[in-house]
Amino acid sequence: MKSLLVCGAIAATLLAGSPVFAGDIEAGKAKAAVCAACHGPQGISQMDLWPNLAGQKKGYLIKQMRAFRDGTRNEPSMSPMAAPLSDADIENLAEYYSSLK
Repeated sequence: MKSLLVCGAIAATLLAGSPVFAGDIEAGKAKAAVCAACHGPQGISQMDLWPNLAGQKKGYLIKQMRAFRDGTRNEPSMSPMAAPLSDADIENLAEYYSSLK
C-alpha cells in the first residue's frame, strides 16, 4: 500500500510539471496582457520579427517559455520577460495561446 501511495505522489508531481497538465485559460489571458505589445492582443503578431502564438501546441509553448526563463534559450527581448514566470504562469499562458485560432 505504501508503494502505491509513493507511486501516486510521483505521478502527481510529474503530471503537474508536464504539458498535459491543464492550465487556466482565464489566468493565462490576464497574464498575456503584457505579451500583446509584441505578439498581438489575440496572439497574432503584426511584425515578422515576433512569432504568432495563437494556435501553437501547448507543449511547444511550455518548452519554449521554460527555456527562455531558465536561460537554455536566450533572446534579448524574450528572456527578461520570461524570467519572473512561475511554472503555473507558463502553463496558463500556454493553455490560453493554444486555445486561440
